[in-house]
Amino acid sequence: MTFDNSRTIISLRIKLFVATIVLLAYLALAYVAKLIKFPLLGMGDSTWTVILIGIWIILAFMPMVLNYQFISYSDDEELIIFRYFTSGIVGGKKNSVEINKTSFSGYKIETRFFGLIQSIILLQKVQGGVAKYPPVYLSALTHEEKAKVFNSLNQYAPPE
Repeated sequence: MTFDNSRTIISLRIKLFVATIVLLAYLALAYVAKLIKFPLLGMGDSTWTVILIGIWIILAFMPMVLNYQFISYSDDEELIIFRYFTSGIVGGKKNSVEINKTSFSGYKIETRFFGLIQSIILLQKVQGGVAKYPPVYLSALTHEEKAKVFNSLNQYAPPE
């Protein structure tokens, strides 16, 4: 099975782009061209500016706060492969975890921030014991995608 969450990440980027265009258009029309007459819907220009900037900040920083990552998962051959990088305004470095199915030792799930931030820590058998990989954040995956990953990993994890 191979999949990635590129649709989710692209959707986030499009929403941020649209929010940026709306904010810039509002600022240009309200302050530079003075085409928007205030009060608009009972609120002044300062209130509208704060509301629109607040919406933009939420859309811009939500992926960073919730640790959204682009994730590509594959278990088609003899390896379990996770490729991932942080999405958001400032992208992170690209990472890859490749574990042979025979040395896969299981995984741990961690949740934080009322379940909004969910990560998986992969475990691999090595000569000295069990090695832990850095967490891969699953916050940007849908419930179906998470279920696919967990079902796939459960096939290769040793019975406890």
